[in-house]
Amino acid sequence: MAIRQAQSPPAQKKGPGSVSTYKKLDSPVQYVKGVGERLSRVLGKLGIFDVRDLIYHFPRRHEDRSKIARIGSLQGDEEVTVCGTIVAVENIRPRGNILITKVAIDDGSGVATLSWFNQHYLKDKFYKMRGREIIAYGAAQYSRWGIEIQSPEWEEFKEDADLLSTSRVVPIYPLTEGLSQGMMRKIVSNVLDGYLGLIAEILPDGLRDRLDLMDVRDAVRNMHFPESTEALEAARKRLVFEELFLLQLALAIRKREIDAPGVGIAFRIPDNLQQMLAQALPFELTGAQERVIREIADDMSKPDCMNRLLQGDVGSGKTAVAVAAILIAAGNGYQSALMAPTEVLAAQHYLGLSEMLSRAGVRADLLMGGIPARERRAAQERISSGETQLVIGTHALIQESVDFSRLGLVIIDEQHRFGVLQRAALREKGLSPDVLVMTATPIPRTLTLTVYGDLEISIIDELPPGRKPIRTHWKRTNERNRVYEGVRNLLSEGRRAYVVCPLIEESEKMQARAATELYEHLASEVLPDFRVALLHGQMKTSDKEQVMKSFRQGDLDVLVSTTVIEVGVDVPDAAVMVVEDADRFGLAQLHQLRGRVGRGEHQAYCVLIGDGGTDEALSRLRVMTQTNDGFEIAEEDLKIRGPGEFYGTRQSGMPALKVTDIFKDIPILELARKEAFETVDRDPGLKDPELLRLKSEMLKKYEGFQLAAVS
Repeated sequence: MAIRQAQSPPAQKKGPGSVSTYKKLDSPVQYVKGVGERLSRVLGKLGIFDVRDLIYHFPRRHEDRSKIARIGSLQGDEEVTVCGTIVAVENIRPRGNILITKVAIDDGSGVATLSWFNQHYLKDKFYKMRGREIIAYGAAQYSRWGIEIQSPEWEEFKEDADLLSTSRVVPIYPLTEGLSQGMMRKIVSNVLDGYLGLIAEILPDGLRDRLDLMDVRDAVRNMHFPESTEALEAARKRLVFEELFLLQLALAIRKREIDAPGVGIAFRIPDNLQQMLAQALPFELTGAQERVIREIADDMSKPDCMNRLLQGDVGSGKTAVAVAAILIAAGNGYQSALMAPTEVLAAQHYLGLSEMLSRAGVRADLLMGGIPARERRAAQERISSGETQLVIGTHALIQESVDFSRLGLVIIDEQHRFGVLQRAALREKGLSPDVLVMTATPIPRTLTLTVYGDLEISIIDELPPGRKPIRTHWKRTNERNRVYEGVRNLLSEGRRAYVVCPLIEESEKMQARAATELYEHLASEVLPDFRVALLHGQMKTSDKEQVMKSFRQGDLDVLVSTTVIEVGVDVPDAAVMVVEDADRFGLAQLHQLRGRVGRGEHQAYCVLIGDGGTDEALSRLRVMTQTNDGFEIAEEDLKIRGPGEFYGTRQSGMPALKVTDIFKDIPILELARKEAFETVDRDPGLKDPELLRLKSEMLKKYEGFQLAAVS
């Protein structure tokens, strides 16, 4: 039977906690009953600054403490709620400075001892409560005092009391130092009593009735203090749906605007495209690449804006697909722009693409922050005149001083590193250009429906023929000498190697210093008879380009680097990747680093050096040795890091999902997506009076998400 709550808001208490005209959801949290100035500073550490923050600070989980156990029936080794009368209180000192307060309670079936450590004041408190009943929750164990519960949560039992910590389904909140669960529950209870009535319902009545969704105020209250486990599930469903519905509305509006018929460029697809590709590319395309090129060509031939996400695991050949799109644009007299997240990757793209495309008569230019002023001005003149047909660069491409003559295609590499606004700014450089977004970070289906729900998706699910799976080994730090002996053997056979220095988060300068120290150690002590070079983000652009060119041409044997070589670097003869202190890296980074090798005919190896300081780190290292499948790794990475970190919420311009669990909530996600897209199809501008609150909330939440159609 469906759980539905009353549509009207709960009755509010009169007095200090009641809703009144001067109270607002954006009122500072210190004015909530029980908070004050000191606690408001503590709550600030949790990101709670106003009333709304506190109301939506939901528990991380709940414990069902609704069933009260009889003390006489307890077996020990179980979490229980008990209720009994205080019959004895004492402080004891078993040894040293340890003080234990022991309180005996009797429920008529037996006696249990409650104990607390080093809280001397509790003795007087409980002594005054002798003969009164309390409820306690904790882990029951057998001890020399019989059944004992150490450090339980407790409350005095009163017939008319609204218990918060026992005898119910109890919320367990994220906390910080200076805040206990009991304090948090009391504060949240006060804010709900005083401000819950201010929360506006944004979902239309008809939608809620049809989908059997709870009223928002009942949902919020039951997310904190559920009347039952069923009510908690119904409350969560309602709030998850609302969160995803708002997101899917934003995606639907963006997709509708981008897909508007007649606003894009209808490219003519050359009859000899296959011959042009064969001339430009030094290899044959795989079946998956040919299929994806057909999908892209079909998009580009329509008078609508292409907005496509190209996924392909490391080494799958996304660049070749990009070449096809660039040739189509150039053949129609349009320019293309390719934006990469780092200067190293931009330079790498330039080296590879300029050589390939020159065979087809397409001129490319490199534009990024580290280029000398004179070269930059000359490149900008060629871009604005149309002489340059492909511009490759970093975020410098979206600067106002860069003017395109006829931009028709925008390619964005490693989309997860760019924000929505950066993507839009580059797009606005042209007249509704087609957009191709590429990523070597496989994206689980749930994220493609959330973050990339406005893009069509193509997947290269086939590696070039002849590629051998990379063999990945995890070695402890005490095996480092043996690792480098193996590297020496491979170098002696003509192979080349990458060595990635330990990850240091504090600053790029510290990272560069660590790389320099590792480079000096390897060059002078470990591999002195080989040609070793250094690459890091603090180097001049020209120096970075020269190092990469030398390594690529075979003038170097070993490249010691920071993670600037994480993506895009393509050196076929590189056959071994050593990652120092690999347990500091995330799964996606390790997979990307591993993808720098194994691009030639020889067997390639990836060696991860690290002791795995945490269970999470050990899990990452084990996953890397067990599979080369990027999608499998992405799923594991998503489970470990969560969606916010996985796709870079802070960078993407999208707020974090506070309630949604993208693994367990796929059915709600699909429902919200269906309802949102149907709503936008019926009413593209969301002008129906019933949708005005919904529209306002969506615009407020996604104000930077390019919603021109409804702004």
